[in-house]
Amino acid sequence: MCDDRNPLHCFIPPYMLERMAQSPKNLVSARAIANLTSSSAFLASRLSARAMPSMHAIKSPDGKKHRAIHDAKGTDDLPGVIVRKEGQAPTGDKAADEAYDGSGDVYDFYAQLFERNSLDDNGMSLVSTVHVAEVDFNGDHVPLSNAYWNGSQMAYGDGDDLVFKRFTGSLEVIGHELTHGVQSFTSNLDYKGQSGALNEHFADVFGMLVRQWKQGTSAAESDWVVGKELLVPAPTRRGIRDMERPGTAYANDPDLGDDPQPATMADLYKGAKDRGGVHINSGIPNRAFVLVAKALGGNAWEVAGRIWYETMLALKSDSQFVDCAKTSIKIAGDSRFGAKAKKAVQAAWKEVGVKV
Repeated sequence: MCDDRNPLHCFIPPYMLERMAQSPKNLVSARAIANLTSSSAFLASRLSARAMPSMHAIKSPDGKKHRAIHDAKGTDDLPGVIVRKEGQAPTGDKAADEAYDGSGDVYDFYAQLFERNSLDDNGMSLVSTVHVAEVDFNGDHVPLSNAYWNGSQMAYGDGDDLVFKRFTGSLEVIGHELTHGVQSFTSNLDYKGQSGALNEHFADVFGMLVRQWKQGTSAAESDWVVGKELLVPAPTRRGIRDMERPGTAYANDPDLGDDPQPATMADLYKGAKDRGGVHINSGIPNRAFVLVAKALGGNAWEVAGRIWYETMLALKSDSQFVDCAKTSIKIAGDSRFGAKAKKAVQAAWKEVGVKV
């Protein structure tokens, strides 16, 4: 489902699953293979969802925050059985309640900071399914070691408990995937090459900002490590991606190998895997954003986040890194942000090697 041929927005990139398939641990390998070779039945709907996102938006009953949490009960059937609706009491199921709370936090983040009414800015319901599984090569259901946005809803796996824990346990994962939803109604960045890397970059940025905003963490205080709550602890892994130091999230890990993200254009990945490096090359703009946030100081969601939000909305579907740089520099030059902002944005893109 989450392989190189599928444009599904999966949090765990295919190259990590491919490396896990080579793990010396038989169960880790088998579970990774199951996740890589599972059904692609959603492919047609995903492609159409990208082309016509508004047709897949389910508007909330009153145009306000509305969450609906479903349980797939260990299958790959979406949306599954409804277990919690807006305003209902907690279920006692950690995954269901985390999906409910997390999607609410993301809604509040966009509403309070950017005056955005849900993903489509028109009161779209936030639909999530937990306990999603995959079908392995034996036809058996195994826990999904991923989370994804399929064009109309979120889906969360429980992980394999060998490398990954349940995906609802990380607020930035929820924010990341729902930001893919925001993008589908705005810039709708093509999911390949540099435009796809920008798609992943904005999802990382706003996933991280949701967490910082919720926890009250400043740019200086943040570790900028994405997905650290997902990983079963090991000395060779700190997270899925490190936005400040791309390429250092994990190293010489027996299951994950080495983090391939570049930090500058000098090391830009130019191959075909990962749809032209959408998860790999996102490290370059990720680092640029962190440099801006730390240069400006204070809370990253205020000035840096506002500049990046407006940039995300202004880009075209085929935008490249240089387009993102030019647009963010132009927006940062607005008098709202002060003289320091434009200089910080210019310096950040220069440091990561994007020539404007």
